[in-house]
Amino acid sequence: MDQLIIRRPMKQEKEQIHQFFSSVITHTFFKEGIAELKAELAEEIETKKTYLDDDFESNGLNRYFLFAYKDDRIIGSISYGPPNSIIVQESKNQMQHLHEIGSLLVDPKFQNQGIGNKLLQGIFQALREKGNTEFCFDSGYKEAQNIWVRKFGDPLISLENYWGENSHHMIWRKKLAEV
Repeated sequence: MDQLIIRRPMKQEKEQIHQFFSSVITHTFFKEGIAELKAELAEEIETKKTYLDDDFESNGLNRYFLFAYKDDRIIGSISYGPPNSIIVQESKNQMQHLHEIGSLLVDPKFQNQGIGNKLLQGIFQALREKGNTEFCFDSGYKEAQNIWVRKFGDPLISLENYWGENSHHMIWRKKLAEV
């Protein structure tokens, strides 16, 4: 593999990042068998764009992104920021003070090559540098849930049939010292 670079995004890459979000999230919806949920797909893409704007506007203080690049091409992303409403509500506000790790996306052509792990290590280091000791994250995607259970163990909260029959939502809370 050629040189992989993980770094903060630059504002002039915004359109390229938007295309990356659209492509990878659309692929994920197809792979998960939920491509017919057009409104939810559009909302997920717009949410990522809003998060990116928040990063740029706050210079990484409110939301903080890292991207993986290969040959100047974006092939992965990850971020941290305030926990989403599902995490806050379902944890009964017990996680509202934590940073949520999210937006972990890897271009399908580069999946299963360790890029997600490198992005995770980068975001863990950024959280440590800011004095954080814990983080949370969630997932409603079946394939991602399988990966997270293997990597981080069982979720703290499992919301059975949250998205419909056999479509669960899972929430994890982890200490940085344990990862």
